[in-house]
Amino acid sequence: MKSKKLFMIVSCLVFILFLNSFSFASPAAKEKIEALRGTGEVFAEIAAKVTPAVVFVSIEQEVVQQAPNMFFNDPFEEFNDEFFERFFGKPLRRRGQQPKERKQMRRGQGSGFIISDDGFILTNNHVVADADKITVKLADEREFTAKLIGTDPETDVAVIKIDANDLPYAELGDSDELKVGQWVIAIGNPFGLSHTVTAGIVSAKGRNRIGLTQYEDFIQTDAAINFGNSGGPLLDIDGKVVGINTAIFSRSGGYMGIGFAIPINMAKYVHEQLIAKGKVTRGYLGIYGDDLSPEMAKLLGAKDTKGVVIDKVIEDSPAEKDGLKRGDIIVKLEGKPLENWDSFKRLIARIAPGTKVNLTVIRDGKEKDVAVELETRESLADVPTEDSKEAKQIGITVRDLTSEFAQRFGFDEDQTGVVVDSVDPTSDAAMKGITPGTLIIEVNREKVSNTKDFWRLIKEADDSVLFYAKYGEVEKYVVVKFKE
Repeated sequence: MKSKKLFMIVSCLVFILFLNSFSFASPAAKEKIEALRGTGEVFAEIAAKVTPAVVFVSIEQEVVQQAPNMFFNDPFEEFNDEFFERFFGKPLRRRGQQPKERKQMRRGQGSGFIISDDGFILTNNHVVADADKITVKLADEREFTAKLIGTDPETDVAVIKIDANDLPYAELGDSDELKVGQWVIAIGNPFGLSHTVTAGIVSAKGRNRIGLTQYEDFIQTDAAINFGNSGGPLLDIDGKVVGINTAIFSRSGGYMGIGFAIPINMAKYVHEQLIAKGKVTRGYLGIYGDDLSPEMAKLLGAKDTKGVVIDKVIEDSPAEKDGLKRGDIIVKLEGKPLENWDSFKRLIARIAPGTKVNLTVIRDGKEKDVAVELETRESLADVPTEDSKEAKQIGITVRDLTSEFAQRFGFDEDQTGVVVDSVDPTSDAAMKGITPGTLIIEVNREKVSNTKDFWRLIKEADDSVLFYAKYGEVEKYVVVKFKE
């Protein structure tokens, strides 16, 4: 009995000593614990400071949907439906028959953040684009109907405004100063859960060619971003906005540790123009290009792979007017070395139209300087989309002929024109055999070099147009009537 009591006493003493050793950590361990506690306090302070400036954005849009015709007997039903869906995108309808239409209200949601005490708000273009009504809800539960100031589809940035004063607002930081591995915090409204705070690190910078926007320079982070976070702020540990949360990489539709944010320095350039002019003006050079590979550099006479190679010079563009040629390697812009094609595009776009820039190029193994005066680049916001009046009239949308599209559809590298992107199956264009991938070379006997030329000529036409188009190896004239 005594031995049993002694064993219990000893066991208790050992357990107490264990607790003491756990509770009373070494001075070094205590310092680390305090550091962690301090980090948590920093996150809490940032959340308390910035959350009042983060808003919940909800949108309403009336859309017209085509209802299926339940009584249509398809005379071509012996053909495989996949044939028509592949080329026309929708089930075939009898010529002249109009699909039934019904109106429906589409609703969406996202996030944004106030950037001035008088109610200007930054968010994503894809959150508010084409909305008929935008409602903003503040952290204090007040709701406002917002006005759309401007959108920029090419960066996915938008500015909206509410009629209020003395509002809390977020301070904008410097995204160029961010380093991979630094802490960042995301605030937004994922899945409608208002003002959710998540933390992570900067996983990478300068992510591009993701296929989300025209100008990509994304910050990659592992801070959790989900549906509804779009448009919310990404913050540094000083509580300043360094990015606009925009997208995630996911195979499931939910968070998988990879999120993308637009650098705030890019958004600053955009939002200042949107507030001042309602649109973004960019410099236009008029070339298609690509990164310089080691093999290409060797064959074109370059000493290293820094720079961009010109794949195509657009007809009547500043580049053509001032002497740039296909095969030229641009290695410097205003004396500063170039890294790659994507960064070069962004640099040119941020230069004001009318500015004369000096480009250092390598041609036939020799270096020379070429001065080019930039013109105004057409914005994607000005190009008719599938829902625009012009596109509905003609029944198609088009894209510029890039070297990528030329290779995909088997066109010559020096071919000019625009590539058909989508076709309304009820349009005369579809009835005349125009399909996605068709190359339109001329409109009303006038050559087209880009989408700007194409839509200008469409607007000038009356009730029909004469296309000179290329289908595979066949080139021919086609008359396409407008829809009434």
